[in-house]
Amino acid sequence: MPPSRARTAGLPRTVLVTGPGGAGRTTVAAATALAAARRGGRTLLLSADPAGPGAVLGVTVPVAVEPAEAAPGLWAARVDPADYVRAEFLTLQERAATALDMLGARRLDGEELTELPGSDQFALLQALRRASAGDWDTLVVDLPPLRDALSVLALPERLRRLLARLLPAERQAARALRPMMAQLAGVPMPAGWLYGAAARRDEELAAVQALIGAPGTTVRLVAEPGPAAGDALRRARDGIGLYGLRVDALVANKVLPTESSDVWLATLAAQQQKCLDEWGAEYGPAWPLRPVRHLGRDPRGPHDLADLAPDLVPDPAGEPGTAVSADPWWVEDRREEDGLLVWALPLPGAVKADVGLVRRGDELLLTVGPFHRILPLPGALRRCTVTGAALTEGVLKVRFTPEPGLWPRTP
Repeated sequence: MPPSRARTAGLPRTVLVTGPGGAGRTTVAAATALAAARRGGRTLLLSADPAGPGAVLGVTVPVAVEPAEAAPGLWAARVDPADYVRAEFLTLQERAATALDMLGARRLDGEELTELPGSDQFALLQALRRASAGDWDTLVVDLPPLRDALSVLALPERLRRLLARLLPAERQAARALRPMMAQLAGVPMPAGWLYGAAARRDEELAAVQALIGAPGTTVRLVAEPGPAAGDALRRARDGIGLYGLRVDALVANKVLPTESSDVWLATLAAQQQKCLDEWGAEYGPAWPLRPVRHLGRDPRGPHDLADLAPDLVPDPAGEPGTAVSADPWWVEDRREEDGLLVWALPLPGAVKADVGLVRRGDELLLTVGPFHRILPLPGALRRCTVTGAALTEGVLKVRFTPEPGLWPRTP
């Protein structure tokens, strides 16, 4: 692994690559990373694909703990869920050694521990945390298929909320009084290591959440032009909008040449071109369309990736043009006009019938299609009552009326 240096520019430029299965996500991620490395700066390619990007890059790629140099300026690593489970369980076993010994439990060896269901998501989050702390100018992440990728990107916020509810920060002050409180209450109080572990986990999740929501982080969608991919993109658009993710490009991969004299090939190319026209009209400048030609073979090695790279160079400034920025929601103060405060939440492409809205305490439970998000209300809106909502031109506007008993009175 390259020696670490202190970063001066904050989080790296991050490109999160995902898309429908079989579209060539790993190839596009590798070509994007290679292009970034050749422009200068230190680039890390992190892959969640079990096989990793080694075959595409033409090198052996290890697990995420020790990235390998794949090309000048480019390092690569893959996520290993089994290694994550092993490390986490052994750490927990060590921390709970006293309790396990009292119960007569038999310790497990690392060789006995294997990957568990769901561990791939947590392993990826840990790898992202490590990458965010590294000295990289550009981070390219080869994520799982689109629906799974959206679940992973929403996970840090959800887990932090659960930790805050189960182990509130204000209760951690009780750790110093735990022995006395246990005597008074007659029941044992939670061990101090539990609060410490929760605090460490929250700090780690906060780092990943900051990386995902950073101005220099964008999503790069990869899809092979066709009806199935179009349906998958439409279904995912609600989640992309709800989670406040920014799309820097819709990469139309494996585009066939249109000038072929072969009737069968020309027909397929025409169908692809029709799909590209539809995508351009449907997503417009929000998802800039970048066609990538089919090489006539599976790309292998730096030479093939270099042929694809010109269309995939990530903008070093992280600006996706007119794409939606992370959490771009704002409050309109209309008290002078109609006495309302309006919270505007852009949801491009959302359909009114698929939007659900419930207020619970100081939170807003928002559903768009199959996607859900629980949002803490801005401070001013907590002292208001929800009096209506409307979805107009891709923007959900929730109307709030100030509560007279809670709102500061003007003289």
